[in-house]
Amino acid sequence: MSIFAEVHDDYLDQILARYDHSPFNLLQILREVQEHSGHINTEAVNYLSTRLHIPRVRIEGVATFYSFLHLQPHGEYRVLFSDNITDRMQGSQALMEKMCQQLWLQPGKVSEDGLVSINTTSCTGMCDQGPAMLVNGRAITRLTHQRVQEIGSLIRNRTLLSDWPADFFRVEDNIHRSGPLLDNTIAPGDVLRTALALGGKDIVEAVKNSGLRGRGGAGFPTGLKWEACCNAPGEARHVVCNADEGEPGTFKDRVILTRQADLVFEGMTLCALAVGAQHGYLYLRGEYRYLLEPLQAVLQRRRDNNLLGKNILCQPGFDFDIVIHLGAGAYICGEESALIESLEGKRGVPRNRPPFPVTHGYKQQPTAVDNVETFCSAALVMQMGAEKYRAIGTSKSSGTKLISVSGDCPRPGIYEYPFGVSVRQVLQDCGAVNTRAVQVSGPSGVCVAESEFDRKLGFEDLPTAGAFMVFDDSRDLFEVARNFVHFFAHESCGFCTPCRVGTSMLKSTMDKIAAGLGTKYDLREIERLDHVLQTSSHCGLGRTACNPVLHTLKHFRPAYENRLKLLEFKPAFDLDGALARARQMTGRDDAGAHLKTEGV
Repeated sequence: MSIFAEVHDDYLDQILARYDHSPFNLLQILREVQEHSGHINTEAVNYLSTRLHIPRVRIEGVATFYSFLHLQPHGEYRVLFSDNITDRMQGSQALMEKMCQQLWLQPGKVSEDGLVSINTTSCTGMCDQGPAMLVNGRAITRLTHQRVQEIGSLIRNRTLLSDWPADFFRVEDNIHRSGPLLDNTIAPGDVLRTALALGGKDIVEAVKNSGLRGRGGAGFPTGLKWEACCNAPGEARHVVCNADEGEPGTFKDRVILTRQADLVFEGMTLCALAVGAQHGYLYLRGEYRYLLEPLQAVLQRRRDNNLLGKNILCQPGFDFDIVIHLGAGAYICGEESALIESLEGKRGVPRNRPPFPVTHGYKQQPTAVDNVETFCSAALVMQMGAEKYRAIGTSKSSGTKLISVSGDCPRPGIYEYPFGVSVRQVLQDCGAVNTRAVQVSGPSGVCVAESEFDRKLGFEDLPTAGAFMVFDDSRDLFEVARNFVHFFAHESCGFCTPCRVGTSMLKSTMDKIAAGLGTKYDLREIERLDHVLQTSSHCGLGRTACNPVLHTLKHFRPAYENRLKLLEFKPAFDLDGALARARQMTGRDDAGAHLKTEGV
């Protein structure tokens, strides 16, 4: 064996040892391999296949599923500009063009010297301080022409990221309105001490009586979920925190994990006590890689203080610990069953349901999956008491909600409100003027026009995962919807034909209209396509993919019709025009050398 091979195997063995040589940790193993070597090379794939006893095709299948992993070199510096609509509104496209010109590079290509590649990524979760980018997975915010030029020079000089100006990587919380969650001063362990006095069943009853519903947008009652997990047959149980907030326009979890990490872990441990789980997992989106070490430090501090591990708070049998799994750029993993597949080291493809995760989740064992804000809210219920918590908000939406405000307003950031706040009130608080529309709950949510600004945020009216994107009267809502459509087409996992083909067709149709080749026929086809996607898509991504188009068509139809050149169908591809070169070569330009288009 060569010296190179021995060194190669040595670093791989160290990574494998950290993850117990388990195929369930394949995604984390591949992530660390790439962080070490820049990409996942063939030799590493072969070695992992042998040591993990899994086919190399499975390893390659996982590596190619996630957009942040790659089997080929992408340069010493991989630059990804956020392509979210709010970043575009702040000039990200011009900044990307500037950097490409500076480094003599085409988007999506690796420079000839292997130094750098530049491309786009869907959203970095920095919508309140964009334009933003990722450089080798590190988030850089508040981009300007000067900053982009400085970054280009640093790359050209091969300056290590650790030597770049610290201000480049500064991420602000931008909290403009706080409430019971963000203002809480609960000492670590206090919630657990209160809960231990109650016991598992009474914890579940308190959460049920509080009216707490999941904060991910669907709003399933949290107490019922915990109760179903607790009652499911089986010995081993798991608690999973979904911190993969990939919906464009959402960044509240980023702030909670920065400001209230202890409260998140306290809520997860509370859930473990209620359902009888011993294993917990926080699935952190890949764009938040910079939070990994700080969160691990919080976990270690909790272990040192007997708030995690064996016999928590000296309670015999109360054993629970949490590990962090990092995502790798797959929006679909925000769906709970796809997230569980990813946790198991697989491609993040949503499962058929039923069965549901509460009975057949991680490793096909009972699993309670909630998001960051939900676990925090459950801890607040235990501290405040169910009745006091239920008194906040509305009858069907108890408690508070964190809203991620971005777009055309002078004060983007995080706002915490009791449920029932109006869209108009949020707009006033963030200083928005001349607002034309608000996208509530991201691309998969609802586009609200000015006539609906008195609608309320809550499960009885406008349920939301937290995104609140503001568009003033200078914005073209067609282009907003088109950006969202491109997002869905890019993020479709490709598992089911309706979504894989349907989102691609929708993207092509919007591009056709943008190119001036659209007709009213295309608008009707979008409505037909929505019916197909709604009735036959495997998961929510496909079922909501047409929402941005249908909602903007409803409120802003002229934005579409002004682009239409014909009333009836016209193909996007001009076949007769494509034959022009052939006519020139043959010297023919008579009627017989042209395609007949009459009656089309």
